[in-house]
Amino acid sequence: MIEFFKAFLFGIVEGITEWLPISSTGHMILLNEFIKLDVSDDFYSMFEVVIQLGAIMAVVVLFWNQIFPFRMPKRRRRRRRRRQESGLMQYVKMDIIILWCKILIACIPAAVIGLLFNEEFERLFYNYPCVALALIIFGVAFIIVEENHKGKPARINSLDELSYKTVFLIGIFQLIAAIFPGTSRSGATIVGALILGVSRTVAAEFTFFLAIPVMFGASLLKLVQFGFHFTGNEIALLLIGMVTAFVSSMFIIRFLMGYIKKHDFKVFGYYRIVLGCIVLLYFVVTNFIL
Repeated sequence: MIEFFKAFLFGIVEGITEWLPISSTGHMILLNEFIKLDVSDDFYSMFEVVIQLGAIMAVVVLFWNQIFPFRMPKRRRRRRRRRQESGLMQYVKMDIIILWCKILIACIPAAVIGLLFNEEFERLFYNYPCVALALIIFGVAFIIVEENHKGKPARINSLDELSYKTVFLIGIFQLIAAIFPGTSRSGATIVGALILGVSRTVAAEFTFFLAIPVMFGASLLKLVQFGFHFTGNEIALLLIGMVTAFVSSMFIIRFLMGYIKKHDFKVFGYYRIVLGCIVLLYFVVTNFIL
């Protein structure tokens, strides 16, 4: 039972930190130091990625009308309108199709580089000094970007206004998060979007949507690498982690979308700096004592 409770805690932390720009990786590393799952290293490596599927499903549920590109035919339609619309096009929302094209374009940098060098990046940068430095550096970046944008109106205030060039550049920022754990995928894309003149609300929404193919792909890759041979206990741990990540994500996404309508992201910058310093201090002291 204790392992199930640990999986529950991991799911909550994943659901909260995946969407707030504070780095889920940094928090997972800290949590795993104090509450280790009694599983193999290979399973844990897969577990901490695959429970993100629960967090992703929260985005799908909350933003279904904004991301589902098909509409069901209505029974009551004017004959004239039926004649004007042809074939399957009457059931397709073209603005959402265009949005998905932009999302996929933004995924290209991280997908290409990540697939080629993912294991090398993990070997080089998946350690506490890199995570702590990434937390601090992007925390400072949030504060600087928000200070520079204070009082300035955003140039891009809707998802429709995002150009293909803009979303590709946002994808470059996401690539930084793919390389350096602790950067925070949402943090990197939001900072990049703000620098490019995107409003906070649109930056957050696009970040949520961008996570869908990225995290589905990452989870599938980890599952393939691990294999599909699970014990009953491992399946239970995965399900508990995903369900709790889903529920906590539902709450935190709603909170964030309400928060950014009245506040900026500087508080998350300060939090990242403090957390980065704690991570560095903790591991320096731990290594010194040992």
